[in-house]
Amino acid sequence: MMRLFAQILFLLLIPIALSAKEPSYRYAVAVTPTPVLNSPEFAVIFGGVPGNHIKTDSCGQMRELEFIALPGTVFEIKDQIVNNAFTFYRVTTIDYPSPPPQGLFIDNRFVRTSEVRPSSRRSILPPKEQIIKQLRDAAGTPYVWGGNVRSGIPEIREYYQLKSTEYRTGKDQLAGLDCSGLLYEASGGSTPRNTSELVHYGKGVEIDGLGPEMLAQILRPLDLVVWPGHVLIVLDNGEIIESRLNCDGRKSGVVIRPLMDRLSEIMRGRKPSNNIVSGKTGNKTFLVRRWHNIGSMQSK
Repeated sequence: MMRLFAQILFLLLIPIALSAKEPSYRYAVAVTPTPVLNSPEFAVIFGGVPGNHIKTDSCGQMRELEFIALPGTVFEIKDQIVNNAFTFYRVTTIDYPSPPPQGLFIDNRFVRTSEVRPSSRRSILPPKEQIIKQLRDAAGTPYVWGGNVRSGIPEIREYYQLKSTEYRTGKDQLAGLDCSGLLYEASGGSTPRNTSELVHYGKGVEIDGLGPEMLAQILRPLDLVVWPGHVLIVLDNGEIIESRLNCDGRKSGVVIRPLMDRLSEIMRGRKPSNNIVSGKTGNKTFLVRRWHNIGSMQSK
């Protein structure tokens, strides 16, 4: 009983133990895939004191995970936060231009630091055929909120000393993809990471007033069917792919569906639109964005 009380007390005191101070370095570069959270409480989120409880919501997702920064991602360090023997940074990065109000946080063990700003991560957009193959290869991958590296991050188990066999399925390594993370991984990190940017990405396709049959005829491979909160990617051979989260017991993850079937489903609740519509009406619309091989999007 005393041991349990001590563990609970430790968790309650973690926010107090976190202390921010002037950072020793100005920049950091990811040396491995790096979890980027919207909270500095890594110890609580990744296992707690006993090391056997990943913090998740009712849908089984870690909502504190914003995305996984790819190796070479450059961060600007805003604050240094020390918790016992561990150091975390509050950061910004051009790879994630719309951070949450509370900020972005990383563990210093995933990065190297520098006084001089390093060169930005350079990503080369792969050929269309390669992206489609990557997308198809991802079919069956579990859904992970904020996930964009389907193989996950092995260092998480070591750094946070996770012990429970309950999580030895890859989830504790964040092995999985969310909807925009599916595209981000397949494009080598060349596309925007969130749907809030994808709705503006590339060139809009005029779809206002079209039915499923006409819409299917004008769609091209890698076109995005997108609205704030979700994105689907058109494949070849009359198919479409997405990573779906179902909180009602149905299986979540990356699925490939016949294009016509999925468009018909979407259009039972949403209407095709040429532009983002604000207000309640916008919640019932979707866009098509065409982005591959358009001008400067070849590299960034």
